[in-house]
Amino acid sequence: MGIVSSIIAKCHPLLRKEVNWLVKDGENMGHIAVGEIGEKIARLELQKMGRKILYKNYRGPKGGEVDIVARDGDVLSFVEVKTRRKRETSRPLDAVNAKKQELIKRGARSWLSMLDETNFIWRYDVVEVELTEGEVPQVTVVNGAFD
Repeated sequence: MGIVSSIIAKCHPLLRKEVNWLVKDGENMGHIAVGEIGEKIARLELQKMGRKILYKNYRGPKGGEVDIVARDGDVLSFVEVKTRRKRETSRPLDAVNAKKQELIKRGARSWLSMLDETNFIWRYDVVEVELTEGEVPQVTVVNGAFD
């Protein structure tokens, strides 16, 4: 990671700014916008941790999707981002059910099929982003979240 991107990742306002959900004309932000902000926060957090973002929002030609493809040292990481507006009864990770895992796995297989060499370690990670009005975003990275 270069010095500039390192400074941005460490000091980016999205990682340390209190969440304010009011947007233009007093309308609350919709779930798509919340998800987009969560993915941006997740990328910044991963960069802060020293990961290199290789691709975002990968969609396989035969289906499958991966929110973030990143490199964590020598490990290739297929990352799912789950964003919630506030602490609910369950963790955002719990939303990555078997059906969602299969979609992510299909996207990962598609990504891997494009590579000449696949003799390396790779895993599935989940980044939980919890956004609560008036608080700094809470980000949890779960490495090896599922097989």
